[in-house]
Amino acid sequence: MDFAFIFILGLLIGSFLNVCIYRLPQNESIVFPPSHCMSCGNELKVLDLVPVLSYFVLQGKCRFCKTSISPRYAGMELLTGFLFLFTYSQIGLGLQLLKALIFISFLVVITFIDYDHQLILDKVLLPMGIVGVLINLLFEYSDFIVTLGSLSFSLLVNPLDWLSMGIGFFVGGGLLFIIAMVSGGGMGGGDIKFAAVLGLWLGWQMNLLVLMLAFILGGIVGVLLIATRIKSRKDYIPFGPFIAISAWIVYIYGIEILQWYFSLT
Repeated sequence: MDFAFIFILGLLIGSFLNVCIYRLPQNESIVFPPSHCMSCGNELKVLDLVPVLSYFVLQGKCRFCKTSISPRYAGMELLTGFLFLFTYSQIGLGLQLLKALIFISFLVVITFIDYDHQLILDKVLLPMGIVGVLINLLFEYSDFIVTLGSLSFSLLVNPLDWLSMGIGFFVGGGLLFIIAMVSGGGMGGGDIKFAAVLGLWLGWQMNLLVLMLAFILGGIVGVLLIATRIKSRKDYIPFGPFIAISAWIVYIYGIEILQWYFSLT
């Protein structure tokens, strides 16, 4: 039952993230106007907005003008649903899960906007940073049990203090800023700010691990894309998605990765 609820929640959130990913780069409100067909402008009804299911019921076309709808919208909803589900399977029910799901939602929006437009928007990073600070500070002393029916879970959220967040902010942003200066612009300003904001969520130790993994993943994928001639050496490859994927991995497995690494030394 819990797995079904988390998956459905992910589908619903994924539908909202689709709106954010499409509208924010266009400087449009994510609230008004209501969801509508991009071709004919007709406002979508409730039955048109059921995640994934509506896409298949309508056979991937607008109910009104029959224009084809990109399967990416349903794919995004499914992706978010499975990300939520997998994260729940690893973390379990609790406030730590709530923090993780909020974190994942920001990462998904940043990843796809950067992929589409090579932009990491301040209007996404600013609320992400504020939410990260508030979560860590508001729940600094929260460690008690909540019971909902037959379910009992802890509200311990493993917070960071001001010092850890501050160091994480400057270490993440500072490291990429230095790389950008040395490489003559090889690192974008959005990447620098993204790394800084991640420090507010993860602290400096985990943030360094994120950046290390991001460079490894980016290097591997870059070599593969060039080797398969999908990209050339001169083509721009967004780095934000690699930072986001690494951040998700570290959020769930960071401690295990560090333990494994130090066991080798």
